[in-house]
Amino acid sequence: MNLQDIKQRFEIIGNSPLLNIALETAVKVAATDITVLIHGESGVGKEAFSKIIHALSNRKHGPFIAVNCGAIPEGTIDSELFGHEKGSFTGAHETRKGYFETVSGGTIFLDEIGELPLETQSRLLRILESGEFIKVGSSKVQKTDVRIVAATNKDLMDLSFKGKFREDLYYRLSTVPIKVPALRERKEDIHILFRKFSADFAEKYRSKPVTLENDALGILQHYSWPGNIRQLKNIAEQLSVLDEDKIVNSVELARVLPPEKPGLPMLIGNNAPEQQFSERDIFYKVLYDLRKDLSDLKSIVFDLMQGNTSNIPNEDRNVFASNFTREEQKPNPVQNTFVNIPPVPSHPSSNQIIDITEAQTESESLSLEDKEIELIRKSLRKHNGKRKKAAQELGISERTLYRKIKQYDLE
Repeated sequence: MNLQDIKQRFEIIGNSPLLNIALETAVKVAATDITVLIHGESGVGKEAFSKIIHALSNRKHGPFIAVNCGAIPEGTIDSELFGHEKGSFTGAHETRKGYFETVSGGTIFLDEIGELPLETQSRLLRILESGEFIKVGSSKVQKTDVRIVAATNKDLMDLSFKGKFREDLYYRLSTVPIKVPALRERKEDIHILFRKFSADFAEKYRSKPVTLENDALGILQHYSWPGNIRQLKNIAEQLSVLDEDKIVNSVELARVLPPEKPGLPMLIGNNAPEQQFSERDIFYKVLYDLRKDLSDLKSIVFDLMQGNTSNIPNEDRNVFASNFTREEQKPNPVQNTFVNIPPVPSHPSSNQIIDITEAQTESESLSLEDKEIELIRKSLRKHNGKRKKAAQELGISERTLYRKIKQYDLE
């Protein structure tokens, strides 16, 4: 069965290269019993891929069930998945089979798996490792033969660094990862999908299908679509119901499209998505700020040496003045013992200031790696080894800081 036949059978619309790669991966892995982890934003159609994997597998005649892990309360999810014995908790009036028992021989699709509680993750890991589980309130070990296809719209590795997802479970689940592209990553498919939805709703509501003018088509293709295909389908339905002549221009389309989030300046810290900037950008900014502070300090020192204190804040003027007074009163044993150093003139020339500045700059380490190590060490000492606070101060994620500590052997 070629890719086009699969698209027709499962009503997959689009010719985007990213979409084709995801479909090809799903087809190749379907014939095996390998656990699959599907990545993708909400609304991209992850469940459709799980159905493709099941329908093309050797388990196609067995049961298939889709479970939204985020929609089941934490207190009952173990009972839903693994079953429970009568009297095991309040309200357990009879023994109940869980999904892993009833779907044995088939496929279970665990959507939003990042929402699973840690205790449930431990039970799931045991099923993946040995096919064994224990009902809630029971001591009897039972076996199941279930293929697991999981899906998430979150970064599970990032969750594992935060202690919210088991790292060993992540590696068990992601034997074969499949990335389903967001709608904004397959712009060439947006108009095709819109026409398909418009035709479906025209048949449903017994009306003419909606068509777009050129200016409206441009807006449609350049919109960000945070809700992906689900949002596009809703917009097509709104226009099919609300628009009278079924010919939509840019003004009419903009009226039903939610406003996009305005572009915000790049932030550093927990309020900014990590993918907006690189680690190199962060450290270049830190080094730039340090260099600027050093230049300001030199300027203050030279102003003091020249007797010019008009540009120095009062608090800084008092501190530097007192320090210089103490330094002038101290003898210099090195100078008196070893070598005669000519005194610094009270009013150095501009050339002398430039020479001093250049000499100090040349003596500084320009290694980005050395500065990075120094900053990490200072931040860890400042926060008594607390990596979370150190990472926040450095403007990087805790995961990145953990990797840097390992890389530079800073344990």
